[in-house]
Formats: sequence, structure tokens, C-alpha cells
Amino acid sequence: MYKLGNLTLRIGRSFTVGDVMYPSNWLQKSTEAERTAIGITWEDDPVRADDRYYWDGDINNPKALDNVTEEVDGETYTTYGLKHTMTTQVKDTAGKLLAQTDWYVTRLNEKITAIPADVTTKRDAIRTECDRLETAIAGAADVEALIEVMNSQDWGE
Repeated sequence: MYKLGNLTLRIGRSFTVGDVMYPSNWLQKSTEAERTAIGITWEDDPVRADDRYYWDGDINNPKALDNVTEEVDGETYTTYGLKHTMTTQVKDTAGKLLAQTDWYVTRLNEKITAIPADVTTKRDAIRTECDRLETAIAGAADVEALIEVMNSQDWGE
């Protein structure tokens, strides 16, 4: 975004510097040297923090890692923390991946037809990854560590 001091200049809008009014197309048509000459600078837009982990995209306002239980007027309320939410997400992902090959287990029980070795290996790998992620989520000391864990998911696909 273009800035003139503390003022953000919008492309397609006119603006005034001192006694000079610049037309709405001036920012598009001007050169960098012309913009610099009157004190206009470029600032990259701020990067919004991931809303899954931070309130309102503010990196200085992380969501709670652990569940928070409060009592209000004799009623108990629990707000689930990130660890609970991410553990639930990981279990859901594992369940959906396992569901794709559950029919092999049903067939084994109904018809005594063996589950192919590659399917058994894949199912074991999914359960192992789920266990690894659950343990790592539980051990995350802060939001940044939790983000690293969630970014490390490897479901083998």
C-alpha cells in the first residue's frame, strides 16, 4: 500500500499534498521517482496471523492451548482449547482415511478373506501417525510449537 506519512493512499482516488491535488489515476501513472519526490512510500500489507490459532489474525493474541472451564451463575461452561480442537481434527482425519479401507476388515470378518499386506501397512501407518500427532499436540508448549506439529502431518498420501 502507498503511504504518505501516516496516510494510506488508495489507488484510484485523488489526494492532496500541500496545495496540490493529484488526480485519481496519478498513483498508477506516476513513476517511483515521482512518488518518492513528494514523500510517498510503499509498505507491504501486514501479514494476517492464522485465524485457526490467533484471535482476529493478531499474532499477539493467541487462542488458549488448554480447555478453560468457568462457572457463571452456578453453571459450568467449558471452552475447548487448541490442543483439544487439533486432537479432534487429527482423529477425524485418521478416521476418514481408515474408513476408505474399512471394508477389508468387514470382508475379513464375514468371508475370512485376508486383508492385503499393503492395506494393513497403510492402516498401521495411519494409526501410528495419529498417535504421533496426538502425543506431539499434548506436548506443545505454546501456539508456535502447536503450529509446527500441525504442519508436520504426514498421512502418507
